[in-house]
Amino acid sequence: MNFPDAVRSALNNYATFSGRARRSEFWFFFLFTILVQAAGSILDGTVFDLPGGGPVGGLASLALLVPSIAVTARRLHDTGRSGWWMLICVVPLVGWIFLLIWYCNRGEDGPNRFGADPRAAVAGGRMRPWPVNPPAR
Repeated sequence: MNFPDAVRSALNNYATFSGRARRSEFWFFFLFTILVQAAGSILDGTVFDLPGGGPVGGLASLALLVPSIAVTARRLHDTGRSGWWMLICVVPLVGWIFLLIWYCNRGEDGPNRFGADPRAAVAGGRMRPWPVNPPAR
């Protein structure tokens, strides 16, 4: 999944907390969120002369809050965990480390209790070898 497809998928499923999200979808949407918030902060600093925060950055953060939570829950579903595991981040340091490891782990092969394997859907219903090797030219 490339950057535009990942962002489109996350925004189209902005309030879908069921199903699974691939690593690429999660991390590309994470990057998109950082870029949008950086652009909002730059606009706030130049247009409104508010370096600490302002209306554009606040609206951008608010608009991306629910999609971010939803794609995070779907990413945890892909690893076989409930979306409620997001709450482990309240445990200082250790919680963030666990979440980072889970976000980076490969999802479970085949369907799990949260839905079908998103990689199998891309491969046309069959599992493709991992990692995918580029075709020889």
